Amino acid sequence: MGEYTTLIAIVAGVILLFVFLYFVPVNLWITAQFSNVRIGLLELVFMRIRKVPPSIIVKEMITARKAGLNVQTADLETHYLAGGHVPSVIKALISADKANINLGFKQATAIDLAGRDVFEAVQISVNPKVITTPKVAAVAADGIQLIAVARVTVRANIQQLVGGAGEDTILARVGEGIVTSIGSADTHKAVLENPDKISKLVLQRGLDAGTAFEILSIDIADVDVGVNIGATLQTDQAQADLKVAEAKAEERRAMAVAEEQEMKAKSQEARAKVIEAEAEVPLAIAESFRSGNLGIMDYYKMENIQSDTSMRESIANPTKKSPPKKK
Repeated sequence: MGEYTTLIAIVAGVILLFVFLYFVPVNLWITAQFSNVRIGLLELVFMRIRKVPPSIIVKEMITARKAGLNVQTADLETHYLAGGHVPSVIKALISADKANINLGFKQATAIDLAGRDVFEAVQISVNPKVITTPKVAAVAADGIQLIAVARVTVRANIQQLVGGAGEDTILARVGEGIVTSIGSADTHKAVLENPDKISKLVLQRGLDAGTAFEILSIDIADVDVGVNIGATLQTDQAQADLKVAEAKAEERRAMAVAEEQEMKAKSQEARAKVIEAEAEVPLAIAESFRSGNLGIMDYYKMENIQSDTSMRESIANPTKKSPPKKK
């Protein structure tokens, strides 16, 4: 029983020792003291309580102190609690100091909290970055399409990193400038002969205003000849005009057919009225006979006149068949 109690006591002692060493990082405190970083042991305990990793703060404090930076422990802890990246800020401050770039701790933390990589920004300030634009298609005044690709050399503008536009804005502005420059050229041959004119015109437009970068140079990497937009547009216009003319001709033909059908209908209506009138002639003759207005001799005279007229028409037009005699 006594041995069992002793074992429990040993286990409890070991657990308490690990808990003590966790909340009281003595090894970090010793490392900080030997690195000339004045930080209290109780302060490291409070970092644990505030859920701030003491190892990150002590390591970056040692790095900053060795680099000659005047950084306070409370500032690093505050930046960590705000969601910042303490190692990135310290590396950026050291790089800026070595490159004689004016970058303060508050500005670096503001850039970091704004979502930008402050260390990468300092690197781009020291070593400019080359951005390749996508293919930009533009049409010269003679209607020939040109496809250009440019390489833009930029340097980070530390003062504009907070609130400044990014690479997408630079690419969009450069593309717009290329389109304007090519469009103002009289012929596509002039652009092919002197592509540097495009870069000079674009560079003069101040495209880096309000951005987080400073444009150092714009170089036209490639210019290809595309399609003849002018000829294509003329062909499309001619086809459109042809379709309009065909539609109007079809409309006129339809109107003519409608008029012809209308004339035929009117002719048939008139012929029907004539036939109807001719059908009433025998009735009128019969009525004249009954009323005594027409005699037998008068009727025969009328028949003779009609026969004589038919004979004369047959002599004048032999191909025309004479109407059959009435019985």
